[in-house]
Amino acid sequence: MTPEAGTRTGKHWISDWDPENDRFWNTTGRPIAKRNLWASIFSEHIGFSVWSFWSVLALFMTPDAGFDWAPEQKFLLVSIVSLVGAVLRIPYTLAVPMFGGRNWTIISSITLLVPTLLAVYLIQHPETPYWVFVALAATAGVGGGNFSSSMANINFFFPEKEKGWALGMNAGGGNIGVATVQLVGLAIIAVFTVEGGALVPLFYVPFILLAIWVASRGMHNLTSAKPDISAQLAATKDRHFWMMSVLYIGTFGSFIGFGFAFGLLLQNQFGLQPLQAAMVTFLGPAIGSLIRPIGGKMADRFGGARVTLLNFLAMVAGTGVVIFSINADHLALFVSAFIVVFVLTGVGNGSTYKMIPSIYAAKAQNAIAEGAPREDTLAFNKRVSSSMLGLIGAMGALGGVGINLVFRESFASTGSAAPGFIAFLMYYLVCAALTYLVYMRTPALTATAQATTTETAAR
Repeated sequence: MTPEAGTRTGKHWISDWDPENDRFWNTTGRPIAKRNLWASIFSEHIGFSVWSFWSVLALFMTPDAGFDWAPEQKFLLVSIVSLVGAVLRIPYTLAVPMFGGRNWTIISSITLLVPTLLAVYLIQHPETPYWVFVALAATAGVGGGNFSSSMANINFFFPEKEKGWALGMNAGGGNIGVATVQLVGLAIIAVFTVEGGALVPLFYVPFILLAIWVASRGMHNLTSAKPDISAQLAATKDRHFWMMSVLYIGTFGSFIGFGFAFGLLLQNQFGLQPLQAAMVTFLGPAIGSLIRPIGGKMADRFGGARVTLLNFLAMVAGTGVVIFSINADHLALFVSAFIVVFVLTGVGNGSTYKMIPSIYAAKAQNAIAEGAPREDTLAFNKRVSSSMLGLIGAMGALGGVGINLVFRESFASTGSAAPGFIAFLMYYLVCAALTYLVYMRTPALTATAQATTTETAAR
C-alpha cells in the first residue's frame, strides 16, 4: 500500500507511514513530510501572531486612546492570555491523533477568527469593564495551543535523525509570529498613530483564511498517529518529563514571556513612547525565532545537552548585563543585552526540544535489546515522545505566564524590572546545574544499561 492510499476516512489519510525505513523515506516519505511541515509552519505562525496580539495592542492602550491603565493591569492582561495558551496546549496535544493532523490544523485555524474579531472590537472600546475586557481578550490564547498540536503532528512525520531540524523549523517558523505581529504594529502606529490599533488584528483575517485553505490542500492525516491518553499519563510519570519541563520553562518560557513584555518594559522602565518602543520590540523575537532551527541543528550534531548547558551559562551572563543596564539607566545597553538573551532563548528552544525524542529513542532501543517487540516498542515510545513534546510545550508556556507575573510584582513593589531579572538569572543557574548533573555527567556506576543510555541520550 502506498502512502497516498490510506483509507481510514478518505484520500487525506495516509497508512503505512514508516520514516525510519530509509528506502521509504528517500523515495516517498520526505516530500510528503516536507509538504506537511511547510503548511504546519504557516498555520502555527499565524497562531503565534494571534497569541501575541495583546503584547502589541498594549502599546496602543495609552491615555490618548482612552486607556488609563496602570502597568500592572497591562502585565496581568498579557499574563492571562499567555496562561490560556499554556493550558490549551495539553488538550491540543491529544487533538492530532484524535482528529488527524490535517483536520485539526483546519479546525484550530478556524478558531483563530474568534479572538481576532474580538480584538478588533475591544481595542476600540476602552470603556469595557476591565474584567470583561481581560476575559474576552484571553481567547487569544487559542493561538498558543496551536504550537503543541503542530509539534506533536510533525514529530510523527520525520525520522529520528532529522527531528532536530524539522522540529526546529516548525517551532521557529511559529515563534517568529511574535515578531511579525510587532512589525505589523510598528507599521500601523507609524501611519495611523495609536488610533489605528484595530487594524492590527484586522490585518490577520485574510491570513487566517489562507492558513485554512493551505492546510486543506497540502496536509495529511496519519493513521499511525493514534489517540493514546496512556502515553500522556506515561509521560507525566517519567522524571524526565519534569526535568525537561524545568529546562524548557527556562528557554521557551523566557522567549514567550520576554516577547510579551518587551514593549511594556521599554515603556515603563525607560519611558519610551509607543512608536519608539515598537521600533525595537520586534528585533528580539525575530532573531530568537530565526536562530531556533540552528539550535536544533547544533543539537543534532553536538548533542542537545551540551548545547543546552553552554546556552544557559550564556543566558546567565547576558541577564547579568541586563540587570546592570537597568541599574545604570542605559537604554542602548539594555536593548543590546536583552536581544542577545532573546537569541540565546532561541538556541535553547531548539536544543532542549531535540533532547526529548532522543531520550525516548534511547529507551525504545533499550527495551528492544531486552527482548521487547520492535515495532510495538518504537510506536509506543514515539507516541510518548509526541505527548511529551506537547506537554512540555505547555509547561514552557506557563513559564511565560510566570515571567509577566514577576514583572508585574516587580514594578508594583519597586517600580523597576531589575528584581525580576535577578530572579530569572537564578533560575538559569538552576537549569544549567540540572543539565550538567542529569544529562552531561557520566555516572561512576550504572545499575543498568537503560540508565546509561537514557541519561546520555541527549548528550
